[in-house]
Amino acid sequence: MKPETRPVTGGKTTLRKTGRQRVNKIALAGSLVAMAALAAGCAGSSSTAAGSSGTGNSGSPAGKTVDFIGYGNTNQWAAYFNGVFEKKLKAADVTLKDLTTMDAGTAVQNFNQAIADKPDLIVTALLDTKSMAVPIAKAKQAGVPVLVFDGRPDPKVDGDVLQVVSDNVALGKAAADNIIEGLKAQGRSSGNVVVVTGTASSLVTQDRMQGFSAEMATAPGYKVIETQDGNWDPTLSGQIATQLLAKHSCNGIQAAYGMADYMALPIIASAKQAGCGVGGKNGLIVTSSNCFKAGIDAIKQGALYGTATEDPGTIANQTAAYVLKYLSGQNPPRKQTVKEERITAANVDQYAAQCSHA
Repeated sequence: MKPETRPVTGGKTTLRKTGRQRVNKIALAGSLVAMAALAAGCAGSSSTAAGSSGTGNSGSPAGKTVDFIGYGNTNQWAAYFNGVFEKKLKAADVTLKDLTTMDAGTAVQNFNQAIADKPDLIVTALLDTKSMAVPIAKAKQAGVPVLVFDGRPDPKVDGDVLQVVSDNVALGKAAADNIIEGLKAQGRSSGNVVVVTGTASSLVTQDRMQGFSAEMATAPGYKVIETQDGNWDPTLSGQIATQLLAKHSCNGIQAAYGMADYMALPIIASAKQAGCGVGGKNGLIVTSSNCFKAGIDAIKQGALYGTATEDPGTIANQTAAYVLKYLSGQNPPRKQTVKEERITAANVDQYAAQCSHA
């Protein structure tokens, strides 16, 4: 190819450039264009940087799909949570598939179905923490993101999911503090304690028992003599309480922990039916977690010594807000923990409004 002749600015002389010089100039221009495009692309995709929790989409969550494997509506806490959560997502035009259940085996089946659906996000509770680890791993392999709420996942898959979880260790500690404080106020230096838990296979329950047991160990005069799985079921909780009172008698049990207000109140009812005193200077000290209006009322009446937050409305709103941010590509932190508070007669009015929506 014949070398090209072009005038240099100023027009006084004409220089002849070689073909190689021309090629180098074109290559340099192309590199600058490519670098500019890369910079623009990086600026536009900053919300989906490696290791972030974003979906790669920015803007509105409208039109996105969520498969929801929450607790079933037969559970009082779940019914309120589900109503708040679903309303928030539907208001944002998110398509929500209801796969809720209170059966651990069904939850695993529903999770596998959700993976096949390939939604934009699976939101799940963990009735049985270990059994849900396998489908969570499958979801990761299939490229389907998972958000776990309420209780943390199995450590094997902890890094594979997004999380909005309750501080269950703190909730267990609060329950123990209530029992210790209540028994000391009665002048007791010793006493027998029974516990009716939520689903024992869930880390929600196990973490609460961890916090509870650690705090009870600071007051060795108070002994936990029975721990029974109430499966978050108020009817079963009442039945267990009746059996325990029949076994140990009113004098053989000085305190009880039901893991939710709706589990603690049946314990109180069973105690009264058995002729046992409740609260006051000599009666059974009963505490709980997962506050509800009925629990707040029972504290004010003196029947329930104390409870703690973890109300369904607060965590439902926080979970829904997280989901909408995630679906909008806003990259919320991979894990959020809901702050919990201990409640007794001393501060019940402060939390009455928060706890009285369900």
